[in-house]
Amino acid sequence: MVITAQMVKELRELTGAGPLDCKKALEQFGGNIDKATEFLREKGLAKAAKSLGRATNEGIIHAYIHHNNRLGVLLELNCETDFVAKTDVFRTLANDLALQIANLGARYVKREDVPEALVEAERDLQRRRALEEGKPDNVVERIVDGRMSKFYEELVLVEQPFIKDDGTTIGTLITQAIADLGENITVGRFARFVIGEEIDADEA
Repeated sequence: MVITAQMVKELRELTGAGPLDCKKALEQFGGNIDKATEFLREKGLAKAAKSLGRATNEGIIHAYIHHNNRLGVLLELNCETDFVAKTDVFRTLANDLALQIANLGARYVKREDVPEALVEAERDLQRRRALEEGKPDNVVERIVDGRMSKFYEELVLVEQPFIKDDGTTIGTLITQAIADLGENITVGRFARFVIGEEIDADEA
């Protein structure tokens, strides 16, 4: 099958991969865009995994102000080099994360940042609820675990569904950016400001 420039362009737009990688993937899968897309995304995520853990000492402070000027977010997004910090992909990610925080009010970056006392209090509450609902003792902990997943989803940024695509979590969104840019990316900290409310800040 002949791989056309238009096919390569379409695959690039879907995956962010380079033109040569797109052409090779299309050739490998006989022009099947869906299979080529899945292959390139898996390849990119595998590459991203190698970047995790590397120091992120560069980045930007991004500000988002809601249209009514009554809500705003300050976000520190970190990467490895100043070059990546200046890219459109990185800055778009920063804006998407700030928008996410503004709308869904995450309080922590990752699960490990949630204070243990808060976690234990919530587990105790959900355990009591399950028992009061008459759930059998042998399934109570499983029910509690399921409800704790929802608890984390509400509070933890990387576990929330992305507001622009609820089939993708914020963690996956960041990982995809790592794959696209070839550098580790981490959320340093953020603060959400609402008129009349106390500052809700992450100090991770």
